[in-house]
Amino acid sequence: MSAWVLPDHIADVLPSEARHIEELRRQLLDTARGYGYELVMPPLLEHLESLLSGTGEALDLQTFKLVDQLSGRSMGLRADTTPQVARIDAHLLNRDGVARLCYCGPVLHTKPDRPHATREPLQFGAEIYGHAGLEADTETLLLALDCLQAAGVEEGVIVDLADARIVRALFDGVPIDAAGLARVHAALAAKDASELDVLTKDFPAASRDGLRALVQLYGDASVLDEAAKALKGTPAVNAALADLKQLANGLEGVAGREISFDLADLRGYAYYSGMRFGIYVPGAADSLVRGGRYDEVGAVFGRNRPAVGFSLDVRELVGVLPARPLRAAIRAPWSDAAGLRQAIAQLRKSGETVVCVLPGHGSEIDEFHCDRELVEQAGQWNVRTI
Repeated sequence: MSAWVLPDHIADVLPSEARHIEELRRQLLDTARGYGYELVMPPLLEHLESLLSGTGEALDLQTFKLVDQLSGRSMGLRADTTPQVARIDAHLLNRDGVARLCYCGPVLHTKPDRPHATREPLQFGAEIYGHAGLEADTETLLLALDCLQAAGVEEGVIVDLADARIVRALFDGVPIDAAGLARVHAALAAKDASELDVLTKDFPAASRDGLRALVQLYGDASVLDEAAKALKGTPAVNAALADLKQLANGLEGVAGREISFDLADLRGYAYYSGMRFGIYVPGAADSLVRGGRYDEVGAVFGRNRPAVGFSLDVRELVGVLPARPLRAAIRAPWSDAAGLRQAIAQLRKSGETVVCVLPGHGSEIDEFHCDRELVEQAGQWNVRTI
């Protein structure tokens, strides 16, 4: 095999796409900073037990594992940044009040999590720790939508809401092992009613009927009223449905978005404890943004406090956006002349891109599509349009 061939679902990022990704990264972080989120930079590599504690089998299977040559301990390359941010909140910051944290960095997956996906997403995320109320859930949703708008996604946005408490309440008191639970979850996610009938035939009637009803409970806001009747709500179910209705009301007036509900949506890692959402945009094969409430994520680090947030892959986001035009640039000759170097330095200091043409390369492709050039006129170096 040729030395330059990369592993499957791993790719180089070439100049035009890399420039777009970097511009988006800055825009997303600036948008989060506008809400008061502080940037953190967790390491790519950590002890395995720290990366995986409390996250469930899905994240374990997605994590590359290796042995630390210094300590002999098992290490992992992060597949998701949320557990690391929970550790930072619990141990390094250890604040009494609210902590708003954001991040943007690569994660690595053993397998692509969807068809044609990269195994090296550039994950951007924002999380709030320390507030259990719906205000934090609403802020998370509004920030996610603002991030998409800042990136240039303004129309055709669908916010799909669910709540992990509903399914948890339906399993309450049901004797089932982890493997059986996974099969039921898979049937719900696939909306496979016949498989669900087989898997739940020995469940208590209330749980069996409620789980079967979930398969049909997706669509617009009327789903919440249907759910209240079909699920014969427990306090947990009633609270979840009321919260979903209030969250949807909190998004009223946000332009260019539609709200839907899928109460059987169970995708994601095991730490979700309440509201969950996915945001769909034109051109993306699946939800581009995923998030929700995961109040139990910090428990393994000795600090179980409220948490809610979201994440997205910046590389995937670039894939659904039109290419951005290059910013205008200036072409200049290569010379040791002090006047020319001073003129170039002043232009660059003012924010201009100045490309010096090296000797013998004047006829080559102009990567920056320079629309101006620096020329000498009467002993002065001036910029003129090409």
